[in-house]
Amino acid sequence: MADFLQQDIMYLPGVGPRRKEILSKELGINTFGDLLERYPYKYVDRTKVYTIDTVSPDMAFVQVIGEILSFEMTTISPRKKRLVAHFTDGTGVCDLVWFNSVNYVRENLHPRKKYVVFGKPGVFNGRIQFSHPDIDDADKIQLNDMGMQPYYTTTEKMKKAGLTSRSIERLTKTLLAKMSTPLSETLPPFITERLHLISRDDAVRLIHYPKTTDDVRRAEMRLKFEELFYVQLNILRYASDHRRKYRGYIFQHVGQQFNWFYSHNLHFELTGAQKRVMHEIRADMRSGRQMNRLLQGDVGSGKTLVALMSMLIAIDNGYQACIMAPTEILAEQHLQTIRTFLRGMDISVELLTGIVKGKRRQEVLDGLISGRVSILVGTHAIIEDNVQFNRLGLAVIDEQHRFGVAQRARLWTKSENPPHILVMTATPIPRTLAMTIYGDLDVSVIDELPPGRKPVVTIHKYDDQMTSLYSGIRNQILKGRQVYIVYPVIKESEKSDLKNLEQGYEGLLDVFPQFRLSKVHGKMKDKEKEAEMEKFVSGETQILVATTVIEVGVNVPNASVMVILDAQRFGLSQLHQLRGRVGRGADQSFCILVTKRQLTKETRRRIDIMCDTNDGFQIAEADLKLRGPGDLEGTQQSGIAFDLKIANIAKDGQIVQMARDEAQKIVDTDPTCSSPEYQILWDRLKVLRNTNINWAAIS
Repeated sequence: MADFLQQDIMYLPGVGPRRKEILSKELGINTFGDLLERYPYKYVDRTKVYTIDTVSPDMAFVQVIGEILSFEMTTISPRKKRLVAHFTDGTGVCDLVWFNSVNYVRENLHPRKKYVVFGKPGVFNGRIQFSHPDIDDADKIQLNDMGMQPYYTTTEKMKKAGLTSRSIERLTKTLLAKMSTPLSETLPPFITERLHLISRDDAVRLIHYPKTTDDVRRAEMRLKFEELFYVQLNILRYASDHRRKYRGYIFQHVGQQFNWFYSHNLHFELTGAQKRVMHEIRADMRSGRQMNRLLQGDVGSGKTLVALMSMLIAIDNGYQACIMAPTEILAEQHLQTIRTFLRGMDISVELLTGIVKGKRRQEVLDGLISGRVSILVGTHAIIEDNVQFNRLGLAVIDEQHRFGVAQRARLWTKSENPPHILVMTATPIPRTLAMTIYGDLDVSVIDELPPGRKPVVTIHKYDDQMTSLYSGIRNQILKGRQVYIVYPVIKESEKSDLKNLEQGYEGLLDVFPQFRLSKVHGKMKDKEKEAEMEKFVSGETQILVATTVIEVGVNVPNASVMVILDAQRFGLSQLHQLRGRVGRGADQSFCILVTKRQLTKETRRRIDIMCDTNDGFQIAEADLKLRGPGDLEGTQQSGIAFDLKIANIAKDGQIVQMARDEAQKIVDTDPTCSSPEYQILWDRLKVLRNTNINWAAIS
């Protein structure tokens, strides 16, 4: 059967070289197996029959049975004719309309003969009309056997070439008829029987030609589970293999530095979430295996403090620690934060970024090798070859989606054994997505904000209300606050109506002549960008006009207003990240979302969600459902390709969890992938890994 499925799609009856080229280019269908795995995206119940007097133009596809009363041909142009068949079932009359193939229709359909008509109803001149409907001889079909009509994704190029959803359906029917032997099973009985899953062969046949909605449900359940199960099995197999190979340093005790900090320098109570996460990290560090933990938490939830306390545990056990940030400004802010926390303690904290040069740089490098430097804060400069530690025990990576897998892995070479890894992100990631993108990491969540922190008030304004908005900005600045104004693009596009940052900046200089403005965007040179940001951070400028480059890494407690222009152009998670730039001080902060008045239903829903909640995880869940996983930031760097053929991570959370639980049992029982009992699983995984699907977060 495997050889059969690998046959070139060109040799399937009804395809040929021309159609093969279109199927390959448009849908990636090159083999029989590819066609079999191009699943329908919806179904219409063909067992149900409507009467013409109950049909309305707002209905989806419907089916009527009746006979043609007469034909009427109209010549629209020398090359185009319109054929209308007046059709009745006794309850009313509708029109069947064709604009091509009129000769074929006229020769093959006859008045006073009973037909089954299936199509999308419209209305023309007050009468129900079906354009180019499907028509079957009522004497030759059994409605009860028709079941659910599948619908397949097609493209405009395919339709122009005559390859419609119905064409794909017929080709799939031909292929299934040629399959004389059942498809090989890819899951063992101890999984399928316990979870009540139908066979793979039944699932594939039913997904294309179900009789009932229950057939669809059972087929989808089997195929979705299998797809997600193998994704999880590969991720967990990788994680298990990695952890067997790499033993972690054992940090046995919490010592003097940690205890002094906790007793003398920490002037507030940790939140319950911070305490819970510290217990999880502490357990990892003394387990004997390398920690690989993802720490999620909204802006301001206290992730940096948790990271610092973890570093102190490493120091108490005779090791060094480092924290790697994506930008120089963020690295410098981490340095300032950590030194402030450790004030009065004899712990050397140094900075290593592109601006640390010459003699100063050499002093830092020497201090790392000698062990004098306990904590190194830096950018990707940390992973350069000439940076060597005495004993690196913990590496913290901030906003990890800004770093690729290879960059993270280079941190492992900085120590005799790979250091413990703590990955931090302020981008809330829905649980089902985190299990798939970061399946090799254990996940901790700080889901509480420190007491006393005021939630940011989010307000929606229209772009014809800018005068009152400018007045509000002026009032905030006169109170001593600072303001971000964010544009979605830099240069005006001919096809775009977006605000233009360059023009907008010039206009804002006229609107606010009494204030100083900075401008930052992605096309600026790094030094120029850093200098402009530094003016805003230091308070030299009151307004920062920017693109989304300020989404991550700017901490200005005095900034209390975030204005996002053309907010309809941003995804929910991006809006939430931008909003996180304010609300960092004691003052009430505001996020103003500015849009045009005409909004789509989905866009209005996004804006409403932003105004209703500050909960990053609620927002991330909503964003996943609205946009799908492939559009969420961080998915590309993770290494996961979201070309799942039937499962939907946003909607199939329960199946993701079930698949992960089953995969975890297998990996726990057979960590070396050598048990004969699980051979069917390891063999199938090997086949899948040889396809073009990227099955693992890291492979």
